Amino acid sequence: MRLGLALGYWGRGPHPAHLDLATEAEALGYDSVWTAEAWGSDAFTPLTWIAAHTSRIRLGTAIAQMAARTPTATAMHALTLDHLSGGRMMLGLGLSGPQVVEGWYGRPFPASPLTATREYVDVIRQVLRREGPVALDGRFHSHPYRGADGTGIGKPLKPITHPLRAGLPLLLGAEGPRNIAQTTRIADGWLPLYWSPTRTDVYQASLADLPEGFMIAPMARAHVCDDVAEGLLPVKAMLGFYIGGMGHAARNFHADLMGRMGYEEEARRIQELFLAGRKEEAVRAVPDAFADEISLVGPRQRIAERLELWRAGPVTDLLVTAPDPHTLRVLAELAG
Repeated sequence: MRLGLALGYWGRGPHPAHLDLATEAEALGYDSVWTAEAWGSDAFTPLTWIAAHTSRIRLGTAIAQMAARTPTATAMHALTLDHLSGGRMMLGLGLSGPQVVEGWYGRPFPASPLTATREYVDVIRQVLRREGPVALDGRFHSHPYRGADGTGIGKPLKPITHPLRAGLPLLLGAEGPRNIAQTTRIADGWLPLYWSPTRTDVYQASLADLPEGFMIAPMARAHVCDDVAEGLLPVKAMLGFYIGGMGHAARNFHADLMGRMGYEEEARRIQELFLAGRKEEAVRAVPDAFADEISLVGPRQRIAERLELWRAGPVTDLLVTAPDPHTLRVLAELAG
């Protein structure tokens, strides 16, 4: 099981420690470093900055949002950074949810998310293979464009720049069972949002036919500390926000996932509190047990024991969000 560093997205401004953490992770032998985006900083620019200050560590987006860019624009970002980094780029993509797609990007959430994802990946694969002009008569992505509001003179094109790698790894963030199953068929890896090494049965059916070399790369908060309860507070804050606020009361993929993992009643309670403006209560309502099983928090020996549970399952890459170099070093020692 390889180790990766997940830096996430910026808050109010650039995180002053992110570059130092990335260079420390490379020095410690971490395999990869990942950036993200929500509705503020983008995923590719910080990753390019990190690429310029490192030489070996692989570079991934976890995740770049599909609604933010056309698939050809995303492919251009990926092939450009792959060249600049000497072939270290991994493209992690996610569809996001209706509130972000329609509220931030100002476009409709696709009526068929699986079809939209499949078409998006198809276009990117065509760009990276560069076997001919991009051509797709899709429901959501048409190349050339053939809509009634177009000119009708769009020209089929292939990239001017020759991609460095036709097989640049492409991973998808997926939460629903059908979406995960499709991911195993069309992508090179899967980026789970929550992963519990004691509840792998939740995903068993979706992962029944894994191709060889398929990456399963969940993110997990890691923090070496003496007080487990205190160490779990950032995990609970994240869960309270995602489960309570990252989605509509009637359509929240994160809350649905928590329900499938055995905490349906608790997930709905978190939603109720958060949407009522009682955000601190929503965070407190997150069960310690759930926060604990999807993270690695506590003294070194406790983390060592729990890390064995992650090793025993199908996870190929553990992407840790770690707040300090000491935690990165401890995990590197334990994983080595």
